[in-house]
Amino acid sequence: MTRAGRCARPQGHPKEFLLKKKIATAILIAVSAQLASADGLKSLESFMKGSQTGRADFTQVVTSPPKDGQVARTKTSSGTFEFQRPGRFRFVYKKPFEQTIVADGQTLWLYDADLNQVTQRAQAQALGSTPAALLASAPDLSALRADFTLEAAPDQDGLQWVLARPKAKDGQLQSVRVGFAGEQLAALDILDSFGQRSAIRFTGMQSNAALPAATFQFKPPQGADVVKQ
Repeated sequence: MTRAGRCARPQGHPKEFLLKKKIATAILIAVSAQLASADGLKSLESFMKGSQTGRADFTQVVTSPPKDGQVARTKTSSGTFEFQRPGRFRFVYKKPFEQTIVADGQTLWLYDADLNQVTQRAQAQALGSTPAALLASAPDLSALRADFTLEAAPDQDGLQWVLARPKAKDGQLQSVRVGFAGEQLAALDILDSFGQRSAIRFTGMQSNAALPAATFQFKPPQGADVVKQ
């Protein structure tokens, strides 16, 4: 199908890139905080040291606050994510549009298959205003608490929740709720400074999965438009 035959959507990517970056940050918070509510601080630190990789499927619903009397808008997407300490992760959005985000430890890549466009940024620059780089390799609980306040939140939807708030006030991430079913990561609820909420639900979570090195490598497809930021 030609591009003209596809459903139209906005062409600009700054907000979309920021949203995906915030989601990436939230995932890395979850990677660090998975056992906080279930087994306490010692279990949290044990998980941070012992869980070096992971993979899962996800469904994401983004809700934008209403404007000018209109109802709130929602967008639903789904895909897979994988991570490997330190500082490597891969998101693949499969529906409704194909997008891939790869952090290889040095560069953050965002590939939009529909537009055949790649956005390339230095990973330290892209995630430097957030604790994502630290959280990907945080060695212990004290390192995590240096940048976030963590507290137990009320049970909801059959899950136990941990609330994480960044201590830095100059970022766009306001808070993240991390949900657990027993000791299994099950959900993220992300709130940004614009009032936009992203609800992510995980299935098939695998900790310490064997992930090929190529998982966290990216090469722009031939003919793709590469934009460096």
